Amino acid sequence: MGNNTNTENESIAELKNKLLKQNSCDLSAVFKIIGGKWKILLIKSILHGCPKRFGELRRELEDLAQTTLTTQLRELERDGIISRKIYAETPPRVEYKLTPLGLTLIPVVQSLEDWWHQYNEQRTDV
Repeated sequence: MGNNTNTENESIAELKNKLLKQNSCDLSAVFKIIGGKWKILLIKSILHGCPKRFGELRRELEDLAQTTLTTQLRELERDGIISRKIYAETPPRVEYKLTPLGLTLIPVVQSLEDWWHQYNEQRTDV
């Protein structure tokens, strides 16, 4: 009678590693969409003043360079998180709002903020 325990354990370990790697890739993809210093702040700002104009975002996030703001907004639009509406006016007016997909991020952002408050409380208790 052979001993298959090592083989079974190796198979289980391989499966766990495969699942961990897959989940890590999924999480990496999430952070490619909403990661970075400004994207969550932009999402929150647009939510609280929807629709939001470019100049309003620029004033609210005063430490954010205009080119970075443009890049971040384009990436969020590309990924389907926000939509951009251009009005044929002089001067040109552009408004941003969250898409239905973008709105699904609100509970996620709230959970991250809740975690941050708990983290800070625990860190100050140490």
